[in-house]
Order: sequence, then structure tokens, then C-alpha cells
Amino acid sequence: MADTTTIRAQSRETRTGDLVRDAVVKYGFIAVTVIAFVFFALTQPAFATPESLFSMLKFASVTAILGLGVMFSMIVGGLDLSIGSVAGLAVQLVAVTMVFYNLTGVTAVGVALVAGLLVGVLNAFLIVVCKIPDLLATLGVMFVIQGVKLIPVAGQSVSSGMILPGGETAPGKFDPAFLLIDRGTIGPVPIPVVIMLVLVVASWFVLTRTSWGRVLYAVGANPEAARLSGIRVGLYRGGAYVVSALFASVAGIILVSRIGQGDVNAGSSSLLEAVAVALVGTSVLGMGKPNAWGTLLGAVLVAIVLTGMTMAGFQYYFQDTAKGLVLIVALLFSFTLSRRKSRYSPAT
Repeated sequence: MADTTTIRAQSRETRTGDLVRDAVVKYGFIAVTVIAFVFFALTQPAFATPESLFSMLKFASVTAILGLGVMFSMIVGGLDLSIGSVAGLAVQLVAVTMVFYNLTGVTAVGVALVAGLLVGVLNAFLIVVCKIPDLLATLGVMFVIQGVKLIPVAGQSVSSGMILPGGETAPGKFDPAFLLIDRGTIGPVPIPVVIMLVLVVASWFVLTRTSWGRVLYAVGANPEAARLSGIRVGLYRGGAYVVSALFASVAGIILVSRIGQGDVNAGSSSLLEAVAVALVGTSVLGMGKPNAWGTLLGAVLVAIVLTGMTMAGFQYYFQDTAKGLVLIVALLFSFTLSRRKSRYSPAT
């Protein structure tokens, strides 16, 4: 009888421990975000003002959109290493279109999106048709883009009134209407925040409410089983990389409207941040898989931490350490505490 009572007590303790662990895995990262926000709001009076909050979300928008692009490649079991370079390419093309050729901002946006589409198709071709592993294919494309984007500008950043390689002055300038992409608002909300939220909601809807999204997850979870089920695995994998490149172009368009010039270094540091927030997103609500709302929350948490540290007087060189710690905490929730196996498996 005593043994039975002991066994029952141990069973209850085990169930209680499992419930606590599941709660930590499911809500832990959200709790970390709330705690970080409350801490900086209490210690930095200017942190929680509407102006600061909108500025923080605006700061997070480029990283979040790039993270969404990485998310799509992760869903199909790969990883797009070219996404930062594609954003940088969009920055250069937008600047060249307006400054070198004196064309409108609308034309520049179209050029950047078409370029992103072509890079996505190239990635898809190398991965699906040429059978090159995702990481290697996108790594090669990344280096190609980093070199190609410098050729038309002779390695210079593009700005209004610059001297062209032939000695003449650039005839164009940045379209004031184009600059409103980053500097304008819809009501009190900055336009980049609106774009970010639209893309997050659209990604969430496609991935969770359409057959296309469910098939993407199936392809990433078990491509062979998906193939045996009649799914055109190559088409969906390629499509994910096209979407990733298009999202990178959108992020680049926002970035160039923010800095007001075609900075040759734009997008160089974006890859690691995008990968980080997409990985962070896997820990939200214990999903164990890439998802849109988790990616957004990852970008917002990084923005909260960096904004709070800046207001607290930390130097810029502490920021990478902070981002790394955020990523490690998220991965602990996803891979160490969770009893569910993560549904993200990197391509080989």
C-alpha cells in the first residue's frame, strides 16, 4: 500500500514538473520580452513614451522583414544566406535608378523588386535543378551579389550630386515621395511599421490558413514523405527562396529610404540579425518551428534590448553580446527545455 502511495505521489510530481516545464517553454520567451520591456520602462523614463515605442518598432521593421524571409527558407529545411546581400543590392539599385538615371521612386521600387525576384529564381534554380545544397548555393549567390552591386558604382556609395566615374555630376536625386516610405506615417504609425505588420499578417495567413503554407511545413518536416504524397517538393522549396528574396528587397527599399543614399555596406550585417530573429521565433509559444508572429516578437525583443541599452548609456560594442544572449535564451526554450523536437532541420 505504501509503495502504491509513493508511486502515485511520484507520478503527481512528474506531471506537475512536466506542466511547469511546458508552461516555461510555451510562455517563457514572451515573459522574457515583457520583463525586458518593464525593466527598461521603469529604469529609463523616456523608454515607454509613444515616440520611443514607434521609433523602436520602426527600427525593428527591417530586421523583422528580413527575418520573415529567412523564416520561409527555414520552413522548407534550408537557410537563405544571400538575404542580406539581396537587401544591399536593392539599396544600390534604388539609389542608382534615381540618382544616375533620374527616374522616379516608383520605378526604383519596381527595379529593386524585379531584381529580388530574379535572385530568388536563381537561388531556386541552383538548389532545385542543379541540386546544390541550400547553404552552399545561397552562400555563392551572396558573394556574387556583394561583388556585382559594386560594379556600376565603382565601389562608391551613391548620393545626390556625386561625381560619376566619367567626371560628370549625377543628374538625379532621391525622390521626396520615395523618402516618405521610411519617414512618413499613417496616422501616428510609421509606414515601415505598417509594412512590417502587413507582411507578418500575410505570412501568418498563408502559412496557417492555406494549403500552400501547410505543404511548405510538410516539405520541411519530411521531404521524402511529401514527395511520395505527390507534392512537387522542388516547386515549393524554390518558391520559398523566391519569397525570401522578395522580402529582402522590401527590407532594402525601406533601408535606403531611411539612410537616403546607396551605402555600399548596407545589408552587410543584416544576415546574422535576420537568422537570429527567425531562430528566436521558433521558441515562441513552444511551437518548435519557424513562424511569423514568433519572428516578429524576436525582432521586437532585440529592438527593446538595444534601445534600452542605448538609453542606459551602453556603448555600441555591447550590442552584439546582447543579441547573442537573446538568441541563446530563445534556443534554450526551443531545444533544451522543450520535450518536442524542433521541426527546423537545416539543409545538408
